[in-house]
Amino acid sequence: MDPIDFLSNKSRFSFSPPWASTRTIELPSLQIPDSPNQGFGSIVSVCAMGKIAVGATVVCTAALCAAAVLVVRHRMKSNGKWGRAVAILKEFGEKCETPDWKLRQVADAMDVEMHAGLASEGGSKLKMLISYVDNLPSGDEAGLFYALDLGGTNFRVLRVHLGGKEKGVINQEFEEVSIPPHLMIGSSEGLFDFIASALAKFVNSEPEEFHPPPGRQRELGFTFSFPVRQTSIASGTLIKWTKGFNIEDVVGEDVVGELTKSMQKIGLDMRVSALVNDTIGTLAGGRFYNQDVIAAVILGTGTNAAYVERANAIPKWHGPLPKSGDMVINMEWGNFRSSHLPLTEYDVSLDAESLNPGEQIFEKLISGMYLGDIVRRALLKMAEEADFFGDTVPPKLRVPFILRTPDMSAMHHDTSPDLKVVGNKLKDILEISNTSLKMRKIVVELCDIVATRGARLSAAGILGILKKTGRDTVKAGEKQKAVIALDGGLFEHYTKFRACLESTLNELLGEEAAKTIVIEHSNDGSGIGAALLAASHSQYLGVDEN
Repeated sequence: MDPIDFLSNKSRFSFSPPWASTRTIELPSLQIPDSPNQGFGSIVSVCAMGKIAVGATVVCTAALCAAAVLVVRHRMKSNGKWGRAVAILKEFGEKCETPDWKLRQVADAMDVEMHAGLASEGGSKLKMLISYVDNLPSGDEAGLFYALDLGGTNFRVLRVHLGGKEKGVINQEFEEVSIPPHLMIGSSEGLFDFIASALAKFVNSEPEEFHPPPGRQRELGFTFSFPVRQTSIASGTLIKWTKGFNIEDVVGEDVVGELTKSMQKIGLDMRVSALVNDTIGTLAGGRFYNQDVIAAVILGTGTNAAYVERANAIPKWHGPLPKSGDMVINMEWGNFRSSHLPLTEYDVSLDAESLNPGEQIFEKLISGMYLGDIVRRALLKMAEEADFFGDTVPPKLRVPFILRTPDMSAMHHDTSPDLKVVGNKLKDILEISNTSLKMRKIVVELCDIVATRGARLSAAGILGILKKTGRDTVKAGEKQKAVIALDGGLFEHYTKFRACLESTLNELLGEEAAKTIVIEHSNDGSGIGAALLAASHSQYLGVDEN
């Protein structure tokens, strides 16, 4: 086309760059003289103006071309960055995959480690601790029993009124007490005197009709959720403190003995009948209501499992066999490790930066303490390598554990069309604003990958317990039913995690065997369960109360 076309006294420059439709720029109107005598200077002037106009147009055109090139380059760069983010997501999803065959390998490895841990101390990553609980609740327990639940910066004291099979738990009361920070790093005497004092105050509110007759002691179940080397049903030495406690003179001492000294000092006549952890308490609570309960799993901030083992199948047990023939084993399954576990670079870095590198690998893959941080680490890589949230990495995204698993769950369960919950969480927690819908969808996909892997591995762990106890298949002529009691905030509140765990276990067991296995929610094992174990191990069992 002609670059300049004088039409209707107007100058118009048309150009067609490859990235746009034809563009037209209007130039100033030019007056053409009627005759040569009508001001030659004007014509020169006009010509000069035309040259200037054309020159200006060419400059504009060049600028537009340059701008367009920049836009194209930016779009190409953006598309490349987005492609990188998608590639990171895809690679992460592939490395987290848990096909059935892999889960069966994990279950087999769990079974092998369980055998090794029962054979000898230190023979396995699984501690397989003998709990000395050989008499789980039958459902017949009756009377008033107390529980003390110490597992963090607060402790609870509970009073539980049991009414036997017909009435079950008639009533329960509890009080929660905060431990002053100085007592968490002070002396044994200071801590246990404080606990005994709070316990005595709670006992003083006991209804008069429940006061024990003269000569009869009140009985207490003590849930102590710290590493303990159990020496009997009601004694155990502290191995080490965790959770912010650091009281040196308790380490290596019997924690029941320390509590008993403090209770005696103030005249509180109470006997600790059972020293347990929360997982065994959950097992006891489940068994009280359902005699088919054979194992318990905690899926909360941390994770653990306990189950009922035949005492004669425990080579490292050297004492007389219990009358029941059974022994509850505290697996400490959070420390399970296997080459079959699908670890990613994010799991490796999380472990390396943790307080206990190389330990609790299974727990770091499936428990509420860690799931949210795995999502954060994947988002951080996207931000660093794909400018996922813009040219700079959001500072909050570098803060470990800032993204908690309850927040991850809220995003994962977001059903709004624009994923508003996801957008709000990113803004409120990570200070990331103006996220697009496709970015929010990536975040939800990350949550799904992490939660699905955790839930499916949890199911594989449960299958390992069922294999060890011979309940993973249906035997001809046998009518069997086994119940797994589950508790913990992750299992209770993360609906998609829970549903995935249950469906995966059924999938692994197969249709016939799945009909014989039931998952039940058993609430507050660390409280009621401890009181129930105090009842089932009471010194007054068999005594005619009349």
